[in-house]
Amino acid sequence: MTDYVPGFGNHVSTEAVPGALPIGRNSPQKPAFGLYTEQLSGTAFTAPRHENRRSWLYRLRPTAEHPPFVRYGGAERFAPGTVDAPLAPNRLRWSPAPPPSPAHPTDLIDGMTTMLANRDPADLEGVALHVYAANKDMDARVFTNADGELLFIPQHGRLALLTELGRIDIAPGQIALIPRGVKFRALLPDGEVQGYVAENHGALFRLPDLGPIGANGLANPRDFETPSAWFEDRDDPTEIVQKYMGSLWTTTLDHSPLDVVAWHGNLAPWRYDLSRFNTINTVSFDHPDPSIFTVLTSPSDVPGRANADFVIFPPRWMVAEDTFRPPWFHRNIMSEAMGLITGAYDAKAEGFAPGGLSLHNLMSGHGPDVASWRGASDAALKPHKIEGTMAFMLESCWPYRPTAYAMGCAQPDYDDAWAGFPKAKLP
Repeated sequence: MTDYVPGFGNHVSTEAVPGALPIGRNSPQKPAFGLYTEQLSGTAFTAPRHENRRSWLYRLRPTAEHPPFVRYGGAERFAPGTVDAPLAPNRLRWSPAPPPSPAHPTDLIDGMTTMLANRDPADLEGVALHVYAANKDMDARVFTNADGELLFIPQHGRLALLTELGRIDIAPGQIALIPRGVKFRALLPDGEVQGYVAENHGALFRLPDLGPIGANGLANPRDFETPSAWFEDRDDPTEIVQKYMGSLWTTTLDHSPLDVVAWHGNLAPWRYDLSRFNTINTVSFDHPDPSIFTVLTSPSDVPGRANADFVIFPPRWMVAEDTFRPPWFHRNIMSEAMGLITGAYDAKAEGFAPGGLSLHNLMSGHGPDVASWRGASDAALKPHKIEGTMAFMLESCWPYRPTAYAMGCAQPDYDDAWAGFPKAKLP
């Protein structure tokens, strides 16, 4: 049974073996049991104290002990680079990816497909959005991402993420974050999984400021759970697949690198149950901008313009009077990539299924389709609860570029969603 410690960015101290964690010194001359001391820094050493993220790890072997990396030949659709040709300002949408064939067992890494990205990881800015479909445990290998932190968003099936700092179990309706550089492997308790991964190359995801909302609401720090220390003492060949500068690399150790016996700090994996999000909405007329549904934000150098916002559209009450209740027609300086975890999205009557994806880049006009617009325009405006749905948006100030694979499998008729609107009649 995995124990979890509540809190977002709190300092955590945890040990899997009593006495393994030093008291009063981060790097003693002789750590207990002959363990090796390592600091994992998610920010610069000199980052302001309130933004500084780092943890001290006490492990069976030093991370520095590994053979050279060579290019990895698998996962052909994972991090292949984006289309370099001029990108049309078209709206794009994709159907759910097919599950892997039982005849071809595929683990999480080989089952990754990069759909969208918007900056070179070396810029330390931007995000990428991947989908995954897998039917095999990661047995004798682990993955680590030097390019950014990974936010897992399951859509079908549970994931058990065994990380250097503990075990994270998540199911659809939950999310989990693996910090940049942390090694992990994924087990599939249900035998098959599908979902999304948001890869953040910029400033670390954090909770947004609440401004006039006040002290409470949206995602609360106490609902984020960090795992207790857990480790593998296994002397078997273990492959490391690493994403670095946008490419995949591999090397093999003679042991499992998931060997951190104790750690303390404020940089760690965490999980969050999206049902605990405290939705804020109007009780009079109109409805606020969708930023009111922001769970996590990665700020850019421009105040108020996010490198990435992770936004959800959860079950909620709609009570506004004299108001068109679905998302209105709009164009935005931000670029919006959207996925559907479960149910239906209230601005699309068809074509957007769970596991699907859509892209509305900057200044692309979008909004409800004809059927959704007509239904919302004619609806009796009584209090109504939107239930059985969960959609998310990965919004970024940088325009997204699809990969060649994504461009080749986009729905060909997405523009038809906005065909057939009647012309307004002036007096």
